[in-house]
Amino acid sequence: MKYGKLGALGVGALLVFSACSSTPATAAPGTSTAPGGSSSAVTPGAWCVGGTVKIGTELPMSGGETANGVPTANGVKLLIAQVNAAGGVLGCKLDINVQDDALNGVHDPQTGAKNMQTLVADAAVMGEVGPFNSGVAEAEIPISNGAGLLMCSPANTANAVTQPPDGDTFRKTNPTKISYIRTATPDSIQGPSAADYLYKDLGKTSVYIIDDTETFGVGVGNSFQAEFTKLGGKVVKRDSAPKSTTDYTPLFTAAAALNPQGVYLAGTTPTGMGLALKQGRTVSGLETIPFVGPDGVADLGPGGTQGATITIAGAAAANVYGTVGAAHDLTDATFVPAYTAMFNGAPGAYSAAAYACAQIIVASLTKAAATATDLASAREGVRANAVNSANTFTTALGSLSFDKYGDNTHPFISFYKTDMTLAGGKGDWTFVKQESFTDPNATP
Repeated sequence: MKYGKLGALGVGALLVFSACSSTPATAAPGTSTAPGGSSSAVTPGAWCVGGTVKIGTELPMSGGETANGVPTANGVKLLIAQVNAAGGVLGCKLDINVQDDALNGVHDPQTGAKNMQTLVADAAVMGEVGPFNSGVAEAEIPISNGAGLLMCSPANTANAVTQPPDGDTFRKTNPTKISYIRTATPDSIQGPSAADYLYKDLGKTSVYIIDDTETFGVGVGNSFQAEFTKLGGKVVKRDSAPKSTTDYTPLFTAAAALNPQGVYLAGTTPTGMGLALKQGRTVSGLETIPFVGPDGVADLGPGGTQGATITIAGAAAANVYGTVGAAHDLTDATFVPAYTAMFNGAPGAYSAAAYACAQIIVASLTKAAATATDLASAREGVRANAVNSANTFTTALGSLSFDKYGDNTHPFISFYKTDMTLAGGKGDWTFVKQESFTDPNATP
């Protein structure tokens, strides 16, 4: 799949896309015209067993993953609260089924697979938001595909989970019935975008790459390396270190001898990249050069947040840059203040993307409920509507549609850097710029 860069895109341009929306995903569809507004009484249809249905979440919610999973799940909780305040979906209230795939504080594919079995078995779950990590998605997609339960990931970026030939292996049970979509931008874009930023924006022509050996880390590292080399840059060395690594210093010492002008951390903070950053900064020659990481590093959590990159790395987090596979400029100006008011803190890197996934599920449920006769037919209606490439959804991220593989046809990359003077001296991430991409093969 090839994507072309459109350049920085503001909110005004995003609003143009929504003009062709065939399936609007409003902030709170139901019986009211606005979230929290008054609603008229509506009797739920027979499909709404017990007067309540659910959206599932499957995310890493504990330990070192807290900075990733909790803010993402909160995006779903916000949408559910708004929908219920407006009267629910055609009078049917929403609840949430929360699953945690962290094992001993780190995301775990097999735990995720068990959680997906739990969500599939809960007939009231109409769709699921998650998972956060691509390796977990590889374990879960076959289960959701077999059961016909929609998955909408706000954060998976590995090419393999959707794009052939690898993507085909995850939906063998129902190869013609896609059950997985993602609002996140794939690593075929994220890696090259970071390479372009390091080479062109920061003016660095040599780099050391270290990955965490996992699906996401290896994949984004590969795409970063290919683009950096294509631009004329030199990869002085590349290493792979599993999450069990406790001392990265020897690796960085060997790399420093080759005088890299930058470092690319291909992985996530919970799988070692936070510790690698902290230890790498202690090596002579690497103290102040730019370290760049993908969204697994750019978690946007301020210093002091449990599991956040800045918290783990401390002062070593200075002069760190990161990419996030989602839009920073939202079309819904109410999202950030509503989130902040409900959770007493700023959204995470993928809070709005999870909110958008929940919007898509709710919009699809609203449409499916018109003809559904039971929970099973409602669930299938949600899946079929969400994956239909002819549909376009108006969300907080802008106008979204998905190709035949489940990839977002209007992907974004947002760039951030750390500022250690923020958050009372604990450090925080600041927004740098946003770029939009388009799939030339997508239907307008």
